[in-house]
Order: sequence, then structure tokens, then C-alpha cells
Amino acid sequence: GKKIAPIFAIPEDDFIMGESLDIIEKIDSDERYGATGQVLPATGRKDVKAWQKSVQILLRTLQRPRYVATGLLPEFQQLDGRHAFIKNHQLPPYEKPEWKGDGTDENPGMPMEEKLKLYAEAMAKDPAPLLEDLNAKLIELDDMVFSEHHCSEGGISMDDVDLWARLRSITIIKGAQWPTKLRAYMENLSALGDVPLYDQMAL
Repeated sequence: GKKIAPIFAIPEDDFIMGESLDIIEKIDSDERYGATGQVLPATGRKDVKAWQKSVQILLRTLQRPRYVATGLLPEFQQLDGRHAFIKNHQLPPYEKPEWKGDGTDENPGMPMEEKLKLYAEAMAKDPAPLLEDLNAKLIELDDMVFSEHHCSEGGISMDDVDLWARLRSITIIKGAQWPTKLRAYMENLSALGDVPLYDQMAL
């Protein structure tokens, strides 16, 4: 079935919301939660979106096996949690329909044993060639980031909410080399949001 997670509720308003970015915009516009307008709207930057798309396959290959292998993130401490992630998150070159299937006899999806094997092989593989590609892409992104405090001109925006969360996932990859400005950006927003990076558990 469809995954629906009402992760934010205001009982007195009979209000439930499940999309993270919508929740941030709601809180930032409601005076009950403090000063409003602290996060600027998204700017619609096509260069950053294009960069994100360009590293999608690379990051899936490097990040996803490491999430499962670390065992330190709360959602992956139990075997069932790790298997649920593997079941639902394909590795390249597979796409979601062939990985998960569609619930029919004609397309039941890949057997779980095969998925586990592919994750183990991806984790065991020498990451050096992929790290070289990743580090080059980080240098490329460093030129796009406006400052070490926000990625787009004008201040903290929804651009940062989206970009920083994606970049945080890279900190679980041991050997990722961050250009100076981009690394400062990661650390500054980590401190501002009180959300730690994954450096200490990187694999």
C-alpha cells in the first residue's frame, strides 16, 4: 500500500501533516512556534537540482550499503529495520519496479536473498573509483554554494533544508573529501539545526 506517515499533528486544530518540507513551512509561518519567516522560500535553483540528479546513482551506490552496515543509526540497529530498508531501496543499476516488484505474479520483485547479496557485494567493493568521482563532484558543488552559511544568496532558505539534508548523508562515506567552504557549510548548519553529521560512524 501507499506509505503515509502523519508525523506532525496539532490536535487542537485537528491538523495532521506528513510531508517534511510542508511541516517546516507550516512551523515557520505559525507564530505559536516563535518568530516567523526565518526560512526563505526555495529559489528554484536549476544548477543545484542538476547537480543532485548527476550524483544520484553514485550516492545510492555508496550511501545505501553504509547505512545498513553501520548498525549505529537507531532505525538500523535491529535486523528487521535493516532488511526493511534493503527491501525497499534498490541499488544501481536496478530501478524500483524490478527491485520491489508490483505485487503481481508477473513481477514479484527480486528475491530478498539476492538483495542481501547485492548489498554485501556493494559494501565489500573497493570504493576508490567512486570516491574519486564523488570528491570531484563535491568540488563542483563548492563553486555553486553561495557561502558557508547558506547555499543561495539572501539567507537561509528551503534550498538549504533540502540540500543540507542530502549532503549530510555523504558524511557516512569514509574518504569523502570536502572543499573548505562546503565543509564549513555542513558544520555551520549542523550546529544551527542541532543535527549531528555522520562523520564518527563513517565507513
